[in-house]
Amino acid sequence: MLTQTLPLRHVSEFAADVREGLTKSGQRELPSKYLYDEVGSALFEAICVLPEYGLTRADARLLEKHAREIVRRLPSPVHVAELGSGSGKKTRWILEALSRRQKTYYFPIEISPSALAACEKELGQIDLVSIVGHEQPYLEGLRTVADRRADGDHLLVLFLGSTIGNFDRDAGEEFLRSVRNILQRGDALLLGTDLEKSADVQMLAYDDPAGVTAAFNMNLLARINRELRGDFDLACFRHEARWNATERRMEMHLRSTCRQRVEIPAAGLRVSLDEEETIWTESSHKYRIREAAEMGERTGFRCEGQWVDEEWPFAQNLLIAE
Repeated sequence: MLTQTLPLRHVSEFAADVREGLTKSGQRELPSKYLYDEVGSALFEAICVLPEYGLTRADARLLEKHAREIVRRLPSPVHVAELGSGSGKKTRWILEALSRRQKTYYFPIEISPSALAACEKELGQIDLVSIVGHEQPYLEGLRTVADRRADGDHLLVLFLGSTIGNFDRDAGEEFLRSVRNILQRGDALLLGTDLEKSADVQMLAYDDPAGVTAAFNMNLLARINRELRGDFDLACFRHEARWNATERRMEMHLRSTCRQRVEIPAAGLRVSLDEEETIWTESSHKYRIREAAEMGERTGFRCEGQWVDEEWPFAQNLLIAE
């Protein structure tokens, strides 16, 4: 079974998080970070090429078009740490721009070993770029990288794809403050933010007609079955996307289609779900253009530059640690 190949620490953390989320009073939840196992990461790569999901293409277009300008605004020497690198495809533009002026170390930080392997395969052949992966949570990995830097080296932290949108707004701001506390004055953060757009466009992006996003969401239950010996019957759930206008966020839920009882032995859990009850699996907050700069200013950064895609409202925000 897959659980035999996973580090015991990861299994116990996964089990604890599943137990905590599924026993919450009111709205049950599962942390969105667990969507990205090997299967989930592959499904997300498929989502990124769907015509309905323009976010990733906008993210990449901005990096391809503006990487040289972004790099020109950075101190030298600067090395790159990426929080949640995924396959690293979009990062190529930044690394290639940096490699034209200096030897660069690139530190992808991921909890998914398969994503780190894919990242090294994708980017491992760029001249003057050395890759050192860290299989750690975001802040833990960033502290490791920051503590090992040489005197005089600066860091560029990449937090792309609007991953900041997975945090509630207050939590997202606190996360940026934690990142700033790890960095030194003059270090940089390139932050991707998905901007507000029509509800119809967003609904299609998170509930595509081909059902790829539904499979991605449902895989979280399948992962619990594989790794924690759960007995979720996937046929008794359906994927649901919601636009929460008050909070300005897209939500993904898994809705129970019947009253059912689920056991997850590795989490020491038995849980009963009512018909129509949901498990909330992901949030994706949408921003206004000025919000990233304002969050940066409140958390110890100044906004050095901002680039906005014309086809799909999305922004890259370059924040410099004060």
